[in-house]
Formats: sequence, structure tokens, C-alpha cells
Amino acid sequence: MYNRLTGRIWLKLFTLAQCKVYVNQMELGFSDMQIAELYVAVGGIPFYWGLMKRGLSVSQNMDELFFSEDAPLRQEYEYLFASIFRNPGDYLKIIQALAGKKIDLTRNEILEKTGLTGSGLFSEKLTELETCGFIRECHAFGKKSKDSLYQLMDPFVLFYHHFLKSKPKDPAFWSHQINTPAVNSWEGWAFEQVCLLHADQIRKRLGISGILTDVSSFTCQANPEAGIIGSQIDMVIWRADRTVNLLEMKFARNACLITKTVNQELRNKASDFFRVTGTKDAIHLTLVTPYGVVRNEYAGEIQSEITLADLMQD
Repeated sequence: MYNRLTGRIWLKLFTLAQCKVYVNQMELGFSDMQIAELYVAVGGIPFYWGLMKRGLSVSQNMDELFFSEDAPLRQEYEYLFASIFRNPGDYLKIIQALAGKKIDLTRNEILEKTGLTGSGLFSEKLTELETCGFIRECHAFGKKSKDSLYQLMDPFVLFYHHFLKSKPKDPAFWSHQINTPAVNSWEGWAFEQVCLLHADQIRKRLGISGILTDVSSFTCQANPEAGIIGSQIDMVIWRADRTVNLLEMKFARNACLITKTVNQELRNKASDFFRVTGTKDAIHLTLVTPYGVVRNEYAGEIQSEITLADLMQD
């Protein structure tokens, strides 16, 4: 029986719903929004959640975990990759390339940024990173598999590259960063990744769990002559019922207000998508935000809303 592999166990991340159950069992007293705030930083890793302490706020727990002198996760990033990969150097280069951009990268773009050789070994590294849940292979709407894009998906790794890599010395760093532009910007980006990790919950809320769907992204450059403004849509759901959901994710601590400017931005994205793809399917603008949308004269453009409560459904 020496070295005989009989099976594999794929331990998936906890979902938001599962983290909520865990938090309640540990009697931490966190609200749904506080669970989401932690999730965008540590993801669904049970070990990280098990380190949270009762009686401490979210920001205090973050300081205890990452920034205090004896923080248990202060060196987690280095240990993480060293424990998974025998020679983590090339894997870290790939992660670094993806962490430095808010847009997905092609295989060739990753090679250019890392200086690695485009061999079969490189393909294996991409596959291993995807299998471990660090990245995902995706595609742009209407593109073939050979045009695959790669995206960093691990919330903790994103958090590390934004706040831990510089090794801040302040033991209360996170408490002092609350509501700063840097944190607010990062939370918006990280929330988009969390939504992608909860695509099943989004499909369920839209009532399309039983319909054939395809999840992709969409990007186009400005072309004034063709009336194209230039847009990026991180999540597009094509549906077999001849409908396309264009998802806009906004992380906010109150109901989202659709202003005239935001309304025009959403209309521009829908227009660009229609002009570039030439789709004959119905286009539904879908907003994903923790507390829904304020009903005003511009909210009517939104065909469907998805809230944090929806993402927390099992």
C-alpha cells in the first residue's frame, strides 16, 4: 500500500452563509455587514475565522490577527506558499503580476510581467494555482477558451498585497485606517471578488439556477467614432433564456444611491456592451450592493438587485 493514493478531498472555502453559522456558534456577535467586512480580508478559511476573539470588534480582531507585535497571521503569506509549493518563487511571481492590476491578464501578459518561459511547466503552475483557489481562469464575453484571462481570487492574498506587504509598524494599523480612501477603494475591489465567489447565490437570487448560464467578463476600449465610451464589466451572466445580466458591484454601508452620474455610467456600459457584442438578447442591469438601492428617479434603470442577505443564502 506504499504511496497508494486512494482519493482526494477538495476543501472549498466557507461561503458567507457558512461563515455566519460559524460566527454565531463562536458567539462573536458580528452583524452580517461585519462578517462581510472580514470576509473581504480573510476569505472563507475556517482557520482564520477560528482565531477571532469574543469581545473584540472587527477592527480590533484585524489588528490582533495581522498587525500586533505577536500577530499570528503577520507572516502567513510567506508560510502559506512555502507550505503548499516546494519552490514557491515562480508561483509568487504570477500572484504578484495579478495582484498589481485591477484587470484580468492574459497568459502572454503574465509571461511578460513575470519574465517566465511559456512552457508546459508554466501551464502547470497556472493550473496548480487555480486548483488551490488562488486564481481563476475566465474568459471575456464571446471569446474562445484560447483567449482565457486570469484573475486573482483569494481575498487574503489581495489583502496582503494592499496592506501587509509594506509591513506596517502600527499595532493598531487597521483601527486607524477605518474609512480612509485606501481602505474604501480596496473594499470595493475585494467585494467584486467575493461576489464572483458567490456566483451560485447570485444565480439563485435571479431565479436562474435551473437555466443554462455562462459567467464571463467584458472590457472594451473607447472608440468615439463608433459611439463607444470604453467600459469594464467584471461579471456578465449570459442566460439560455436570451437574457444577459450585466452586474455592477458596489460595496456601501448604506442603501446605494443611484445619482445622475452613476446612472449615466451604467447606461454607457449597457450601450457599449450592445454596440461591441451586437447581442440580440435582452440586457438587464443588475446591481449587487449590501443594502439595496434607494428608490429615486434613476433607480428604474436597475432591472434587478442583489443584496448581502442574498449572498448569505446557502
